[in-house]
Order: sequence, then structure tokens, then C-alpha cells
Amino acid sequence: MPFDANHLFSNTANRMRRSEIRELLKLTRKPDIISFAGGLPAPDLFPIEEFKDISVKVLAENGAKALQYGPTEGDPGLINQLVEFEKRGGVEVTPEQVLVTTASQQGLDLLGKAFINEGDPIVMGLPSYLGGIQAFRSYGADMHGVPLDEHGMKVDALKAKLAELKNAGRTPKFIYVVPDFQNPSGVTMNKERRLEVLGLAREYNTLLIEDTPYRELRFEGEAIPPFILLDDEERVITLHTFSKILIPGLRIGWLITRNKAVMDKLVMGKQPVDLCTSPFGQMLLAEYMKQGLLDKQIAEIRKAYHRKRDVILEAFEKHMPKLEGLSWTRPEGGLFLWVKLPEYMSANEIFPKAIDKKVAYVVGTAFHCDGGGANAMRINFSYASLEQIKEGAKRLAELIAEEAK
Repeated sequence: MPFDANHLFSNTANRMRRSEIRELLKLTRKPDIISFAGGLPAPDLFPIEEFKDISVKVLAENGAKALQYGPTEGDPGLINQLVEFEKRGGVEVTPEQVLVTTASQQGLDLLGKAFINEGDPIVMGLPSYLGGIQAFRSYGADMHGVPLDEHGMKVDALKAKLAELKNAGRTPKFIYVVPDFQNPSGVTMNKERRLEVLGLAREYNTLLIEDTPYRELRFEGEAIPPFILLDDEERVITLHTFSKILIPGLRIGWLITRNKAVMDKLVMGKQPVDLCTSPFGQMLLAEYMKQGLLDKQIAEIRKAYHRKRDVILEAFEKHMPKLEGLSWTRPEGGLFLWVKLPEYMSANEIFPKAIDKKVAYVVGTAFHCDGGGANAMRINFSYASLEQIKEGAKRLAELIAEEAK
């Protein structure tokens, strides 16, 4: 009989939950299922041949260094490339203000470790990125949701929430936002809203966490300044990743903070986790960027996803039933859109029927820290082919029509 370890688990372990997305993806691996579920980049866009050549070059010229341990903060060569990359986007940072992470998910976990004691309040959107919810929940955060509209987090609702917490003698450790083509909703926070949200962070003396993995994937409209560019008080911490703008398999991202005390704590928090992010992977990326290949790759990805976005919107317009309460977002970039069903429909309850129709999505409840979102679903349009998108949208529309009252 196996040993029962349940009485030994820590509070942190007992707060952990399996990722709803990861569990759902197990159901969508069958080749005949059209998946709008995972936030997966299109594998046909991966620059495999370029990385073959770069791998040979890095190993030939710096093999011993690439295969050795590296600095916790990150490989200096990659950090220098990241500084230049940020500069081209209008953000001036120094190498000391950049921390390389094992994708941006590690950054979220480090922020939880650095700032959250059990029961501490934090504020995030309704809906919000599931990976952020998971990371913060594991540290015992008391998560407070603020509804979104087509321009991002509603300022009046945020103001009311912050005032409510203050009246209870509580200051949130941070406000967490995904401002550009938000995961899961696809909406983008406009500049006026960003300034107002940052102003509230200042008024209530808290940090602002800007999680922006999709910023470079804008299809239309004008780019909006990131929070870190609007901040003059060192209260913004920004997270990035290569997973969406290049490839996810290297698991490399980066974090920016101009606050030295914050950076010191994050580096100390990273050391016992992994000592360092893969030096080999970092050196591959540094060489890739040095050769000027990243900007070209982003342009290719942007073009492909723009087309896929257009195709899924066209398919929804063509096939979705005309129902009161049925709507979907029209993102200007990124990988996702958000479907709201009539209130009486549950995306959770009809999910098995969707699988029977060989189409999959992610249920809205996964993205709500308050347990809401039952009548919503996240749709990813980056992974499926154009023909799969057309057929998958048709199947989804048929299912919704069948469930209509």
C-alpha cells in the first residue's frame, strides 16, 4: 500500500490546482479535433532551419560557455540584445533593469513569491490570464476582480474596488493587467485608460504589473505606449516572453523593473528555483537577434495571425446564430478572442458536446478569479489552419444554435 503523504503537504501545495487549460488540452490532442483551446503558436512558422544553423555556430564558437551554468540575471549577450529591442520600441532600459526568466510564467511566480503573503489582496481584470491566477493563488493571494470593457479594465470599477479595500484597512500588493490584446479577451487598454489606472496605482500606493506577451503582434491601429513608458516612479514591472513572438520551446522571457530593490528581491527569489535560465537557449536567442532575424520573424507571425483573425471573424459573422446576448470581441492583434454566450448558456456544460463535434475551446470560468464567466469561452485563432478555422467556427456556431432557447 503506497504511503499517504496528504497530511504532510504545505499550505502552498494544498492551494495548487491543475491548470484547466492543460487538462482540456489532453482532450484535444486527437488529430480529428479542431482546437481553439490552447494559446499555441502556429508550428509551421517556427524558424527551424535558422536555429539549426545558429545552434552549430554557438556550439562551435562558445560551446563550453553555452553548456555551463550562467548568471542568474541572464546571459549578458542576450540582455544587451533585449536592451536594444526595447529601445526600438521606445523603452529605454539599462542591462541592470532586465532579468531573464524561464518564460514570463516564471516572472509571475517570482512576483508572487516577492510580494504576496497569505491573505494579501491583489487586483486583476475579470477575466484575466489563467497563468497569473494560478501563480498568485499558490501564494495565497486574496484576488479581487475588476470587470473589463472594450478598452480594458473599467476605471470606475477599479476606483471603487481600491476604495473598498482602503476602507477595510487593506492595500493591494499590486494591480495586474494584460494591456495589449489581453489573454483571454483580446481587448487592448487605450492610453487614457492606462494613465488613469497608473494614476490610481499611485494614489493607492501600490505596484502595477504589466504582462505583455503579445504587444508586438499588432495587426491594425496605432501602438499604445506601454505602462513602463508612462511610469516615472519605478512602480511598474513589465513581463515579456519569446513564446508568442518567436517560439515557446526555449522557455525564455524577460522582466523589466527600474526599481533596484525590487530587482534585488526577484534575483534572490530566482536563485533557489533554477540558479539560471538555460545559457544555451539564451545564447541561441542572442545570436538570432544579433543577425536581425527576430524583427523579420515577428513580421511574418503578425501577417499570418492577421489573416487568421480575419478568417475567424468572417466565419463567425457568417455562421453564428443571431441570438440576444451572443457576442465576440474583435481584437486588433494577439492570439485570442472572447465569446460571450447568452446568460442561460454554460460553456462548461456544452463543452462535452463541442468535443463530440470535434471542436474545442477553453471555458470562461478558468479566467475568472471570482468563479464567474460560465457563459463565456476563449477562442485561440493562431494554431489552427485557415480551413480548420472555417470548419471549426461552423461547428461551434451549430452547437450554440442547438443550445439556444
